[in-house]
Amino acid sequence: MDIYLDNSATTRVSPKAGEAIMNIINSVYGNPSSLHSKGLDAEHELIRARRIVAASVGAADDNEIVFTSGGTEANNLAVLGAARARKKRGNKIVTTMIEHSSVFESCKELESEGFEVVYLKPDDHGHISADDLLEAVDEKTILVTMMYVNNEVGSILPVERVQSVIKKKKAPALFHIDAVQAYGKLPIKVQKLGCDLLTVSAHKIHGPKGCGALYIKKGVYIKPLVFGGEQERKIRPGTEALPLICGFAAAAQEFGDLRKKLADVKALRDYTLSRLLELDGIVQNSPDDALPYIINVSTSYFRSETMLHYLSDNGVYISSGSACAKGKKSHVLTAMGLDPKRTDTALRISFSSDSAQSDADALADALKNGMETLVRAYK
Repeated sequence: MDIYLDNSATTRVSPKAGEAIMNIINSVYGNPSSLHSKGLDAEHELIRARRIVAASVGAADDNEIVFTSGGTEANNLAVLGAARARKKRGNKIVTTMIEHSSVFESCKELESEGFEVVYLKPDDHGHISADDLLEAVDEKTILVTMMYVNNEVGSILPVERVQSVIKKKKAPALFHIDAVQAYGKLPIKVQKLGCDLLTVSAHKIHGPKGCGALYIKKGVYIKPLVFGGEQERKIRPGTEALPLICGFAAAAQEFGDLRKKLADVKALRDYTLSRLLELDGIVQNSPDDALPYIINVSTSYFRSETMLHYLSDNGVYISSGSACAKGKKSHVLTAMGLDPKRTDTALRISFSSDSAQSDADALADALKNGMETLVRAYK
């Protein structure tokens, strides 16, 4: 039996999401922009899906949701589009050193265009200081972009403080949240968070790969990255991937009681850590107050790739960090100041609400066997 504990990389598509996808493929296959009845049927499904996703983040207007090909495109659109739209009002962007590569690399691109980017450094637990944020934002700041939950260690960033800092500093800044790892795990209300832009992704919530969304607050203007038709308010033109969008919406309808799920996963996280920390050499990299869906530990002796292959061969699936990094050394753990031994031997375990205690036991047993079998990289 497979033990899948890599849910921060992607999740299994739920049966209801799969059914929704196949229904659109087989029965509602018209182009939502076509004026005949098949097109109108498709448009109605698109409107319904947009309403569901808008409600899932507490948007005031359904049209504040723009569908994209996923979290990476939505983050690129938010960061590049916002900065380029506001460059006459300033040239400073504030972000962190532990952002997802889609934000990090977008900021590097903006630096090449002449923007100043301040990267806030985390502490050794992956926390970002609200005081450092306050110091960094000034009257030249046109964008603050920050993830809600770090995808490698699960630390929760001070997103709820950002809007008050922007107002206090009288900055002309838009505020973007990458909520990909928080979506479907923490209750999200965009108005309460005070954000102008917010990114979510379908395949992290048991929806399909290839679909995401960017919330854009009504009245906020950002520059598009793609040009073509009138779809998605001309912000993201091109024929909408309706099967994926409807699968996305179906998954969003299955959130249920997020607070209860969070409590259940916290209990599972605590149990899993208790099993793992019994093993010789295992150290915890995630902070105690991390989102419990993510655990990051280091074996101290066995390189991540070696251990991942052993576990995979034994039917246990975890990761060494962000799937987008494709095995490269973690920039998150490096930014946290962890020594190379811990960085090189890091493992990320990530749960869904479907994960069970038996999964944790299987992981701990397989990891113990691996540590007894493999040759140590560090002595």
